[in-house]
Order: sequence, then structure tokens, then C-alpha cells
Amino acid sequence: MGEMVDYPSNGGTSEGYLALPKSGSGPAVIVIQEWWGLVPHIISLADRFAEAGFVALAPDLYHGAHTTEPDEAGKLMMGLAMDQAAKDIAGAASYLAGRPETTGGVGAVGFCMGGSLALWSATVSDEITAAVGFYPALPWERMAPQWSNYQGKTAMIHCSEEDGTSAAPGIKTARAAIEEAGGTCIVHDYPGTHHAFVNDDRPEVYNASAAASAWARTVELLRTTL
Repeated sequence: MGEMVDYPSNGGTSEGYLALPKSGSGPAVIVIQEWWGLVPHIISLADRFAEAGFVALAPDLYHGAHTTEPDEAGKLMMGLAMDQAAKDIAGAASYLAGRPETTGGVGAVGFCMGGSLALWSATVSDEITAAVGFYPALPWERMAPQWSNYQGKTAMIHCSEEDGTSAAPGIKTARAAIEEAGGTCIVHDYPGTHHAFVNDDRPEVYNASAAASAWARTVELLRTTL
């Protein structure tokens, strides 16, 4: 449905998977990868956002590296330079905002590692006004987010039971900081779910009912805010 593209990123170039809606135009969304990298599951999610009417771009934050092995994924995630990730995501936002197909604002949606990066992205880019984090899984200490940049912005967090639901310390920290900054933070819990419950490439964790509910809530939020 889409294609790999290069886009400017802080004086350099980054790459990502771009999918356009059949309608030809729509609001934009950055789709941020899990710790595995830019794998088929993330590409399929970008395609789904395009099918829902969004201009979707999934940045390749590992710049060509990807894996199916948890140990290797952990190494890739820990080796991710936060300053470069910020540049790649902010560059993606500017790229999307400048495309002729984009009518409306820019949002960010991420999964697992990308869930935290998506929530963080609204603090590093003025163009990102809505962020959705699915089961975010990175310590905020590595990002040092400037939560005050959330003023007037909206966040949504989807929490699995395995990760501790919305009662988990990291979720409580993000929610309180976003609301204190004058932003809106909506949190949903999904009882009986595992981490990565949206990933239908992993039947051992996939939960079709929860995934459908979280997807519908995400699309509605993005359509409303963007």
C-alpha cells in the first residue's frame, strides 16, 4: 500500500514507511515501532491508519536494523540514542505537516517502546498535538521529557494488565505531569491482557477484543483532535 521514503531530519536524512489514504488527503499520524524495529507488524499498522483516512509515516528509528529475537531487541532498544530518536520523530512531524496530502494536524501513536516515544514526542515537537501510547515500556529517565510542552495537547494511554494497568508508576507519572502542564490525558485499562496485546503477529499475547477496542478509541481520538 505504501513505500519507503527519505525525509529531512535536523540537517540529515532519515527514512520511514509512508502510507497514503485512498481519499488522497487527511490528518497525519506518526506510527512508532516496538523494540523489534520497523517490522511487518508496524508496516501493517501504518497501512491500517491510511485505510482509516490518515497520512501515516512509520520512521525507521533503528535505520535498517530489526530482529525477532528478544535479546537482540533489548540491545537495539538500549542502544537507541534518545537525541537521534527525537530528531527522527520531530523530522517526521515536519515532513508530514509539509506534505500536500496532509489536511489537519499531526499525531503520534506508538507501541511498547514506541508507546513511550509517542508520548514523549509531543514534548519535543510543537507540531505533534496528540499522542497515543500503547503499553509504553521505556523509563522516562532516559528521555527527560519536558512535560510542560503538553499544554493544550492531548494524550491517550492504553494499559495492559500484565504491565500493571494505569496504576503502574510510569503511567501515573506521565498522567500527572501531562495534566499538571495543562494537557489532557485519557487512560484505558484492558483487564486480562498481556503486554503487546495489539500485536496479531504474536498469538501468545494478542487479544482481539482489547485490540479492537483500543484501535477504535485511538482512531476516534485522532479524528477528533487532528
